[in-house]
Amino acid sequence: MASGKQSPRQKMINLMYLVFIAMLALNMSKEVLTAFGLMNEKLSESNTTTAQRNNAFLAGLEEKVGEQPAKYAPLKEKADKIHVLSEDFNSYLETLKSDLLADVEDKTEYEEMDKSNQLDELFFQSGRISPKGQEFLDKLNGYKNGVVSIIGNEKGFEKIVQNVQAEFSTEPVKVDGANVEWLKYRYEGFPLVASITQLTQTQADVKTTESEILSAMLSGQLQSEVSLTNYEAIVVPSKTAFFSGENFKGKVVLGRVDNTLKFDNVVVNGRKVESSQAGQVVLDFPAGNVGEQEIKGEIQFKEGDSIVKIPISSSYAVIPKPNSAVISADKMNVVYRGVQNPMTISIPGVGSVTANAPGLRQAGGAGNYMMDVTTLQAREVTISVSGKLPGGETVSDKKSFRVKDIPRPVGTIRGEDGSVKMQRNSLEISEVGAILPDFDFELALRVTGFSFKVSGQPTIKVNGGRLDASAKAALRRAGRGETIQIFDIEAQLATNSGYKLKKVSPVFVELTN
Repeated sequence: MASGKQSPRQKMINLMYLVFIAMLALNMSKEVLTAFGLMNEKLSESNTTTAQRNNAFLAGLEEKVGEQPAKYAPLKEKADKIHVLSEDFNSYLETLKSDLLADVEDKTEYEEMDKSNQLDELFFQSGRISPKGQEFLDKLNGYKNGVVSIIGNEKGFEKIVQNVQAEFSTEPVKVDGANVEWLKYRYEGFPLVASITQLTQTQADVKTTESEILSAMLSGQLQSEVSLTNYEAIVVPSKTAFFSGENFKGKVVLGRVDNTLKFDNVVVNGRKVESSQAGQVVLDFPAGNVGEQEIKGEIQFKEGDSIVKIPISSSYAVIPKPNSAVISADKMNVVYRGVQNPMTISIPGVGSVTANAPGLRQAGGAGNYMMDVTTLQAREVTISVSGKLPGGETVSDKKSFRVKDIPRPVGTIRGEDGSVKMQRNSLEISEVGAILPDFDFELALRVTGFSFKVSGQPTIKVNGGRLDASAKAALRRAGRGETIQIFDIEAQLATNSGYKLKKVSPVFVELTN
């Protein structure tokens, strides 16, 4: 309204205009307040799902630390710091919300939460930020700075750092050309339900930030693992022991053989080796005297604009005659129930050997065996080996292997596991599957059924690996952004349906339309 001197009639018109606007605002306020409340509920549900996913990641990382502490312990340490930082801030926000709603009898009556005095009195005093308001700002800045200090120097985290600094910024906001304090701009004068929703959104930002950091950490670890600089040179002799007077024969390979890899220079025991092919270096030199002999050297190749050097360090034994059996698992140092475990069994210098153990049978050529321990209840199995030396002398040996179950499968939808974003029509036609990530055997799993859950609707039991008519009908009633749960996935080995797998982990689908 214009300033200056106004007639009584104009003042009356202006007053009526204000009353009319206020009446419109009152008519809309109930719907707006309810919308804020429903939004808060949805955010709370999403926060629960994200927290479960983060906890599952940390639990899986804990198992990895037990298996390979040198590789995963530093990663777990940083992940724990991020988790503690996130949990502390989230708990503070939850306590703050509880204090603000302490006098509200029914927490779902959003239309009653239309006043701003609860939060205004808590965060502001005499037009200034109160100690409680300053505490909230300090907690927010503390979380932001804590996250940045933990991951700020990590390669590949630059985008996440930028997002964190922007998402949790408390810099003043420019309104109509003037700077307004961030806390006043975001919280002063708003209905209680709107402020509660904002706090829940901050909790969602915290959990999402933690999830993004954990995912980036794992992605960075995987990239590090496939980098050539992390591979080790392995000396593979044609046999594990040599007689005095023999020539040593073998080859040097990297842990993962790449037939397209070409070495620029190879030096073994002080001499340059010229014979190299298909990512391998072929060795042929006198084995030396009886005793332990070392192989030292270096492999050089180009990676980008730099020269990568991988040291060669190994040893072999030169012995007058064989005195023990050599047994090695082709896949790992354990054997698994439910699968055919390939074994290579031999005694150096002995052409034919006899091997005995529960579930062990010959497979193919000499020295090749398969072991099936599916029905074996013991946690350990021993393989006994014997053979005759050229002179007629019998030698024997034995070795024990641990017996383990196949690890817990992971549920998938459209080949993706964990939390997946999908369109509704894509989910309708996608197949629910199960995989064994990081398992050394290529095993096909067949899904025979699963449970399908849409929020607010009954759980549907589905037979087979695809949504049936009931599940599709429930899916059509789901709203955009809702999280669909696919759990209690029933799966079996395609080649051994009698083996009982461990419980399959669930998969969550967020609808994008």
